[in-house]
Amino acid sequence: MIAALICAAGSSTRMGGLKKEYQILPGAFDGEKKPLTVLGAAVSAFAAIPEIGSIVIAIAPNSPEEEARRALPSALFLADALPPVHFVQGGPTRRASVHLALEFLKAHSPSQVLIHDGARPWISGRLIRQVIDAVRSHGAALPLLPLSETPKEIDGSGFVVRHLRRAAIACAQTPQGFRFPDILAAHEKAAEKEKAGFEYTDDAEVWGEFAGKLASVPGERANKKITFPEDLEGAVE
Repeated sequence: MIAALICAAGSSTRMGGLKKEYQILPGAFDGEKKPLTVLGAAVSAFAAIPEIGSIVIAIAPNSPEEEARRALPSALFLADALPPVHFVQGGPTRRASVHLALEFLKAHSPSQVLIHDGARPWISGRLIRQVIDAVRSHGAALPLLPLSETPKEIDGSGFVVRHLRRAAIACAQTPQGFRFPDILAAHEKAAEKEKAGFEYTDDAEVWGEFAGKLASVPGERANKKITFPEDLEGAVE
């Protein structure tokens, strides 16, 4: 069984106080022609994949589950709806939130887990399947998008200290997929290091430090992450 873990536990500080995952996504509708939220669109994409046997959503600490439930299409909670959708309250960091959701999934014994940002509503079924296939072959995989501009490394004062080669650098997207037992063990080790003040930016970094190599699949430019209010409008190219 493959599980999908959707991370929606952030504070959305750059959205002017709006919880971005719960905002209506312009032009997006469910099967009953009802408007979809950002989170609803993301979760629906995974629910449509037959190989996905369980979905767990990490929500903000101390936030009501009912609020997150209202942000999802009602069809996901019908008596015969598959896959089942669960909610887990997150922790103080993104990594901690994912770790808590992984701990919840232990009882479901998935073979692999796909970890996705709840603020990426334009994820395609094609990309989800590509990540699933790559995890089956390699144990871990993530979508990467080539850079379109030349990157530079700067110091703390803003001066350029290194001219990086664009061809060797890419931007990470989600879903990032992993063999379940291995990513859970990696998060357990990362939790110990995090006690010393280290912070991990994504699950691929956790895997790379404690579990091994990651394969990559081509990312999609439409698979954008909503960060600012203007990202909700006209984001698909």
